[in-house]
Amino acid sequence: MTETALHPIAGVAARLHGDLDDGFDLGFLTLGAAETGAALVELERAANRLAALQSRLLAHATEVRVEDETGAPSTAVWLANATHVTRAEAHRRVRVAVATHERYDALVAASTSGSVSPGQADVIVRALEDLGDDVDAGVRDEAEKVLVGFAADHDAKDLRVLGRRILDIVAPAVGEAREAELLAKEEREAAAKVRLTMREDGHGCVHGRFTVPEMHGAMFTKMIDAIASPRRDHLRDDPRDDAADPRPAWERRGQAFVELIERMRDADLPDAAGAGTTVVVTMSVDTLTGGLAAASLDTGHRISPGEARRLACGADLVPAVLGTKSEVLDLGRAARFHNKPQRIALILRDRGCTAEGCDAPPQRCEAHHDDPWSRGGRTSVERGRLLCWHHHRVAHDPTYLTETLGTGKLRFTRRN
Repeated sequence: MTETALHPIAGVAARLHGDLDDGFDLGFLTLGAAETGAALVELERAANRLAALQSRLLAHATEVRVEDETGAPSTAVWLANATHVTRAEAHRRVRVAVATHERYDALVAASTSGSVSPGQADVIVRALEDLGDDVDAGVRDEAEKVLVGFAADHDAKDLRVLGRRILDIVAPAVGEAREAELLAKEEREAAAKVRLTMREDGHGCVHGRFTVPEMHGAMFTKMIDAIASPRRDHLRDDPRDDAADPRPAWERRGQAFVELIERMRDADLPDAAGAGTTVVVTMSVDTLTGGLAAASLDTGHRISPGEARRLACGADLVPAVLGTKSEVLDLGRAARFHNKPQRIALILRDRGCTAEGCDAPPQRCEAHHDDPWSRGGRTSVERGRLLCWHHHRVAHDPTYLTETLGTGKLRFTRRN
């Protein structure tokens, strides 16, 4: 029986494996820094060329219907099954391969030389496809050449931005209208994808995910960063303002999100069932004045008495205080928040958290009543102070004793 001769492309793959085997057997001890860098650059270029060869072969695979050998429904599914890449990645590779080798000669040449990476090629193809079929062929060819040229100095992320504005470069007369059309399309699609999901874990936390349009994401980011920024409320000349906040960014943003929720005022939100959106916390007189019994929210949730008393210092909630017969004795007072001038005065005086040993700057502090609001304390500068987020909770935690030192600082001691 005569053996069928293998196509030369199979020999290319075999030689590549042989050369790679030789490379893995080499030692690197005598390889200097400059030579190491040069070798890495050349290997990256070689990897780009290999990816270009794979792309060319993949485009051919769609023509000969390689999937028919296994009964797969498409070339992409066959690729995923045969190579164990994800189906999403397989479909991306097939899409880019077919588009590149059918329409974009300049991109093929650049990929073959190794000067364009697979990621850059993907971005360039997407940008050119987004131009639509009604764009003049000459304009499309010029856009392709310009983007391929940009690839020499820009990574895939930068190319994505440049690709969105490519018509402004090669055809300014139509670029503005095309951009407006593309943005309107993206905004419609983004509006249809808006989602917010939340779930309680049963252990005191709520977890959530959201998808919002880019504009609203930018607005939300500004709100969060305005609160989380270590230089917020920069009203004084203090070396501590220049110190980096030691908390990781995810923690600062998470606590900023919590603070943003607490800062929202009922007047800024629509009524819910005619009763507004202010949270009502129900507690006994004993809890309000320092007891250990938990408090209830009108949402059905339970919170610790210390948390309820802390929120009464500044959050927009109404304490519903019950007597011994569960009758409502008090529904709160409106003037329990330190206003902006009072907070500025506290910042200028306290210069940060007033807990002993704490140097948290004003931007990480909340206004606290020395005389608890729950016991009739007035909202004033004289009987107020700044406490950081942590120490404000400690101040309202009944498991701690509070002592005012001669320096004006507060000392907290756990009860025995």
